[in-house]
Amino acid sequence: MFIVHSDIIVEVPSGTTPNYDQSNPLLKLMNLMERSQLAAEREFYLSEHLQYLFPYHSLTFYGPQGGDAGILEPSLQDNKTDFQKQNVKEFVSTDTVLIRGLVTIGNWTGPFLRVSYRGGPDSHLSTSTNNQLGEKIKLWIKVANIGPIIVPVPYNPRSDRYEVEFWGYPDSDLTTLLDTKGLEALQRGELIVQNALVQGNMHDFNREKLNDLYMINVAPSNSMHPILPLHIELAWADFYEQKWDSQNGANYHYEFNMILRGWDNFLGTGISPNPHGGVGFLEYRNLMSNYGYYSGRNELGRQLNSWNFNAFGTKNHNNNFEPFFAVDYMDLHLLKARCGIGLHRHRDNQEMFLMMEGQGFMVIGDWLKMPQRERCFEIRTLRSGHFAMLKGGNLHALINATDEDISLFMCGGYD
Repeated sequence: MFIVHSDIIVEVPSGTTPNYDQSNPLLKLMNLMERSQLAAEREFYLSEHLQYLFPYHSLTFYGPQGGDAGILEPSLQDNKTDFQKQNVKEFVSTDTVLIRGLVTIGNWTGPFLRVSYRGGPDSHLSTSTNNQLGEKIKLWIKVANIGPIIVPVPYNPRSDRYEVEFWGYPDSDLTTLLDTKGLEALQRGELIVQNALVQGNMHDFNREKLNDLYMINVAPSNSMHPILPLHIELAWADFYEQKWDSQNGANYHYEFNMILRGWDNFLGTGISPNPHGGVGFLEYRNLMSNYGYYSGRNELGRQLNSWNFNAFGTKNHNNNFEPFFAVDYMDLHLLKARCGIGLHRHRDNQEMFLMMEGQGFMVIGDWLKMPQRERCFEIRTLRSGHFAMLKGGNLHALINATDEDISLFMCGGYD
């Protein structure tokens, strides 16, 4: 059985190496992130908590190297140590971008969600209306189980996009607290207070509230929950709702769901006296587990497909489920300033990136279209003491955007 995909695999002649310094897709993705606009000035937002979804139509991969150069079907690329065949050459973005994070205003810190649509004449919606979209379009949106609602979305000349940003602010004094940019966004409908659609506040997860609790049971409706994914369903229309960009009525399904764990993102926490027969007290964070309360979550396991090698190096596995995380290597990496591990896939194995010192931008996405969501690059800040885990089939990358070295521990399996 071959993998069903719409991507392009470019054959690289044996004995040659791609020029990764030219038109690098990781730098293209970082540029998209840097150009993203927010409703108010940046100082209102907690930068380390900003999260981005950049959906894409298609990908272009480099083919294998050496004697395998002509094997372009991914399900047959079985050389585990040939990294060239993993690497992304190019991607084509869709019209939608989503951003979520935490915003602080007055005494409140809570979640926001920003959704935008490309304003150029070649967007799907613009083409269907003969480039007659005007100053506003419409957004049909459902967040988790809340909604749907339909809202007008104004054009933002700063970004050449139609953009709306929902805040979960609970009070009625927002106009007295906003800066000039935020007030203008509020007046033209780019900034909307919608605390039914975007819920919660940062204090839901204060440390003193979490001892001896399972995180999945704490404020599960919080739109910035550290463990639970946030599912968003949406569709776009012209202002008069005559033309729709909705995947023929199926709508678009997006999800913030990167597996990121650490001191602030954990399954459970507590205090253990005399740990394992020792002395004193130990405060613990349970990050991932196959035991006890967590035995059914299967986060450490993977579903095997026909093209996958299992943990024992064979494809003769009857598409079983592996309930464990197999480790074939452990590495320490030192990423110099402005160094980036490029966008690439792992066809088979899981992998973990643990930030030991410093911080970087972690990227995880789907190589194949998943049933519950569109293909997206999800970007989050990976801080020291936190790790990101990717599953087989995930795309991923990490870039050090600082002027200092960062140190990283990695483990998992190749390809």
